[in-house]
Amino acid sequence: MKLKVKEVEFSYASVPILKDICIELAASEMLGVVGPNGAGKSTLIRCIDRILKPQRGIILLDERDIKDMRLMELAKKIGYIPQSTSQIFPATVFDTVLMGRRPHIGWRSSEKDTEMVLEMLQMLNIEEFAMRDINELSGGQQQKVFIARALTQEPDVLLLDEPTSNLDIKHQLEVMDIIKNIVIEKQISAIMAIHDLNLASRYADRILMMNSGKIFAAGNPVSVLTPANIKWVYGVEAEVNNNNGRPYIVPIRPVRKMEVEMGCEV
Repeated sequence: MKLKVKEVEFSYASVPILKDICIELAASEMLGVVGPNGAGKSTLIRCIDRILKPQRGIILLDERDIKDMRLMELAKKIGYIPQSTSQIFPATVFDTVLMGRRPHIGWRSSEKDTEMVLEMLQMLNIEEFAMRDINELSGGQQQKVFIARALTQEPDVLLLDEPTSNLDIKHQLEVMDIIKNIVIEKQISAIMAIHDLNLASRYADRILMMNSGKIFAAGNPVSVLTPANIKWVYGVEAEVNNNNGRPYIVPIRPVRKMEVEMGCEV
């Protein structure tokens, strides 16, 4: 399954959010989308999942325009993990994850579907919560439930909007290892909007750095996560070290806009 985003633009009312976004993503590839708050990361994810409708451009799955696909058909192809859910309909963790099978089975589940749900709960170490109401769980535990639900969909493309935002450092690594392994083993594509540059560097095959709704830089982590790019996009002076061939970013201090534009030091 190949994903193409071609010249996509999106605005809220008259405020432009995405400007001329172009992406191509192959199977077994994970793309990390980084950038400061308001850069357009989450909006891009929602446009690809057809939650939002771009005013311009086209999004293709194996050369098919997603706007021509029925929602249930699209749900078989794309799994979406939201950043957070403030209000959740009361349901057990098991039933919430089982909902990921609905595009494939309708409303009647089989033994195979039950086994798949249990496998995902075990994989994410949340099987002990299977019969708990999801509203009783912490934010981090709920996040793992939503990841399990998306993986149970067996999607060709996985969209993750800040998948580690509610997780402590141990569970961040645990969840990202699981996602990365599934991307490789199932040969699916994944797009991950994420604030943590070091997690993006560690797990993404390519990085898309956004700024003010535009693509500022794109390429492998070494070429994108440079001190100059971080300074210009984030307004932060940073030291970038090498960790097993991957950049490791150590922020040093914020810099004023004038310093960034003039390239001078105080």
